[in-house]
Amino acid sequence: MTLDRKFLLCGLAYAIAGMGLGIYMAASHDHTLFVAHAHILLVGFVVSFVYALIHKLWLVGAGGRVAGFQFYLHQLAALAMVVGLVLLYGGTVPEVTLEPLLGLASVSVLVAVLLMAWMVLRSRG
Repeated sequence: MTLDRKFLLCGLAYAIAGMGLGIYMAASHDHTLFVAHAHILLVGFVVSFVYALIHKLWLVGAGGRVAGFQFYLHQLAALAMVVGLVLLYGGTVPEVTLEPLLGLASVSVLVAVLLMAWMVLRSRG
């Protein structure tokens, strides 16, 4: 499976999860997870979708080690961030316990963006 398709499918999975959480919050009138909801949709769906477009339009056939590493780094970091935020804003785990996970996830998302920028700069497209 190509990386553009992998990013697209992961992005759509995040869109489903984010919209599901949004519907739950609206139905329950409990919006305590709105920060997690926003991150699911932005970091999970939107960024993954943008990466899918970049791969489809500018990085056609670029499936090397850096591209594969960048894919898994972003997906693992986004998932860790989303789970951490759900646990934090859901009141399940204290902030002091989650700070290292959320910090590492945030920096990892940034590194994934930097890797994408580097791949685009190096591309011939």
